[in-house]
Amino acid sequence: MQGRSVPDVTLKTRVRDDSIEGPNPFRWQDVQTGDLFRGKRVVIFSLPGAFTPTCSTEQCPAFERFYDDFRALGVDDVYCIAVNDAFVMYQWGKHLGVKNVKLLPDGSGDFTRRMGMLIKKDHLGFGDRSWRYAMVVDDGKVAAWFEEPGINDVGEDDDPYGETRPEPVLEWLKAQSAG
Repeated sequence: MQGRSVPDVTLKTRVRDDSIEGPNPFRWQDVQTGDLFRGKRVVIFSLPGAFTPTCSTEQCPAFERFYDDFRALGVDDVYCIAVNDAFVMYQWGKHLGVKNVKLLPDGSGDFTRRMGMLIKKDHLGFGDRSWRYAMVVDDGKVAAWFEEPGINDVGEDDDPYGETRPEPVLEWLKAQSAG
């Protein structure tokens, strides 16, 4: 994966618009991933789904906790991408109290599919979801890749979480800055 350009796809997002009255003051806004990642160093991590156990209690909160450490090592933004829609990602972020990590909805799985990380979790009733991975992206190109083992052997209890924790990503960034 290293050296590969990340896919440039359109994500359907919702943004707050104070000109809209009522209980849902948000409008649709298309976001191009190429625009998000161009000219910056970003960390992107992906997970099977919002509101799922490991994603909600471990992975996303851990990246949020280490946000300042990432910034201190030259990372411009930290993104979480999941095969969920904008409404789910917004409510999940609110539920978790996420303030720094930016949540990206890949509702149709276009980004995840083009990364080669779309898997079937039909055995859990999830349908298509992302395999866990993390990456450091420099100006739209993968500089470092972290992936959980077993993507080709997805089974009923397979949801590993180790390689894609924030700590290995931080260690890679520290080694680069010391280098």
